[in-house]
Amino acid sequence: MTHEKVLFGFGLETGVGEVDALLAHATQADRDGLDLVTLSDHPYFADRLDAYAVLGVVLGRTARVTGAVNVTNVPSRPAPMLARTVTALSALTGGRVALGIGAGGLWDDMARLGILRRSPAQAVRAMEEAILVVKSLCGGGDPVTFDGEFYQVAGLVPASVAAPPIWTGSGGPASLAVTGRLADGWIPGYAADWRSVRVAQSRPLIDAAAAAAGRNPAEIATIYNLPGRFTSTPLTATRDDAGRWIGGSVAQWVDELTAAVLTFGAAGFVYFPVQDGTSTDLALGTWAGEVVPAVREAVARA
Repeated sequence: MTHEKVLFGFGLETGVGEVDALLAHATQADRDGLDLVTLSDHPYFADRLDAYAVLGVVLGRTARVTGAVNVTNVPSRPAPMLARTVTALSALTGGRVALGIGAGGLWDDMARLGILRRSPAQAVRAMEEAILVVKSLCGGGDPVTFDGEFYQVAGLVPASVAAPPIWTGSGGPASLAVTGRLADGWIPGYAADWRSVRVAQSRPLIDAAAAAAGRNPAEIATIYNLPGRFTSTPLTATRDDAGRWIGGSVAQWVDELTAAVLTFGAAGFVYFPVQDGTSTDLALGTWAGEVVPAVREAVARA
């Protein structure tokens, strides 16, 4: 991974009662020079706004930032329609959209939407088909016919818009292999970071699958969801007993993220504030105004 392409993003909340704050934080992220805003996709929860409705409004309110659903609940969004959605957003925004894809996890909740349950193996196969269908329906060309186990299209003309970057939220070995074969990036689950056992064990599976498919593993980005807090003075320890990053002073954040890029090959970070009494406005301002510029400068100097 080339560190010149490191992305810095912010995770937006999508609560029904948080509309004003959501839009304000999206525009603040755009104004302050972040690369990315993301939001989650939980259509079975009545107190959450629909992810792609939010994404369309957010992209319409901003000018430079890329938007992504982190990650799309694929079982609830048929792949052909998902392709049409992301190509439309891309056309409307000059390409400011990425596609996060997940196999689905909360099956009890999804069942309430009338979605048929899938076994873990079926869910992974469906995710792989979804990626193939989305890619085939982007970039123009001849009509597409796809007769898969989960998705079928017949003579469907692809949109002329190029496929967006596709990032997966893969966790198990089979889905990690799909990431290596087909995806442009990987978002580790459970907010695992570059020093975690999860990443140390998972990333080699992605790389092996990519190499077996004739791809360059270095071209598959690892983009981290990164919660943490900012402190006015340095912390004695920036990780908890389980080794999970908890935050620290701005200088500690800068040192850690710079090392993540230069030593561990991190390609992006999506920051999520934690509930420590600090306002989200202030946390976002510290992230975008102090941490991100300093990390960019340190990486550029390396």
